[in-house]
Amino acid sequence: MTAGARPPTAFHWFLPTGGDGRRLGGSVHGVGIGATGGDAGRIAGERPATLAYLSQLAEAADDLGYEGVLTPTGAHCEDAWIVTAALIARTRRLKFMVAFRPGLVEPALAAQTAATFQRLSQGRLLLNVVAGGSDTEQRGYGDRLGHDERYARAEEFLDVVRAAWTGESFDHKGEHYHLEGALLRRPPEPPPRIYFGGSSGPAITLAARHADTYLTWGEPAPLVAEKIARVRERAAAQGRTPRFGLRVHVLSRDTSAQAWQAADALIAGLDDGEIAAGQQRLRALDSEGQRRMLALHGGSRDKLLVAPNLWAGIGLVRGGAGTALVGSHQEVAERVDEYRAAGIDEFVLSGYPHLEEAYTFAECVRPLL
Repeated sequence: MTAGARPPTAFHWFLPTGGDGRRLGGSVHGVGIGATGGDAGRIAGERPATLAYLSQLAEAADDLGYEGVLTPTGAHCEDAWIVTAALIARTRRLKFMVAFRPGLVEPALAAQTAATFQRLSQGRLLLNVVAGGSDTEQRGYGDRLGHDERYARAEEFLDVVRAAWTGESFDHKGEHYHLEGALLRRPPEPPPRIYFGGSSGPAITLAARHADTYLTWGEPAPLVAEKIARVRERAAAQGRTPRFGLRVHVLSRDTSAQAWQAADALIAGLDDGEIAAGQQRLRALDSEGQRRMLALHGGSRDKLLVAPNLWAGIGLVRGGAGTALVGSHQEVAERVDEYRAAGIDEFVLSGYPHLEEAYTFAECVRPLL
């Protein structure tokens, strides 16, 4: 690579550890984010998140050349550390982007867990830090801190983790953690990359200090470019140059008409009552990123096309990433290129069902890039 050349774009896939299916409904992964009870919080689906299915998907992603797979965290899905550890031996080169919540485990223990995973996987661990966007769900885990306090704690948490990864003995006395003579005798080599996303002021501050890759959900490209500029400027002030990633769904077909027909079918089973309930639940989440997702369509079926080939139908009921690139294979490839031009270096993709859509993107869209 010549000096100053941009590294190759990385494409990751997603492990649906809350269940998978062909239709978006109350049993498909992501719908239960922040839910307090009922079917929305259960792990179910047309395809339950069994080890057999997740192994099949991980092996496919490995064979298809995806860089890694993101494994989510929360009450709506299986534990990310256990699932990915079970898949290490089933894969060869695939990396595991393990999402975890820093307030639910002590940082020195998290540093040790990551180091062990890194050794057993021979360097295939990536860490997705999630401060938590639902006060209700956090309280269900015993965490009573508010939104801004969680980000401040996450920043201190990562200070401790990075200190532990040096392999040197250290003390730490902060607002949330107090360690004396801490020492990680076998630090990870190399240290896992830190992935982090968030749109609020505290999130941007944390990202500037600690994110190796800053993640954003699939907003229109101009909004993504604005966010990238904010993070890049704040990081540069600290002598850091992070990469940038986009978390978005994909749905491509041989023709644009076929793709939009499939998109309509994906949400055909949702009635107005389910959508209203989903929107009410999502609006209650204490997340600036979620607020921005909801603002794209306002909960209306008539406003789901929020930019060329960018469809917000998934966000009618699904928390988190709520948009999809929909169109012909060529159109989706063009939109990917637009995001790359806006500054995106990595894509964390998904689609329903995840196994079939992983093949479709790898075989039909990536060759066009």
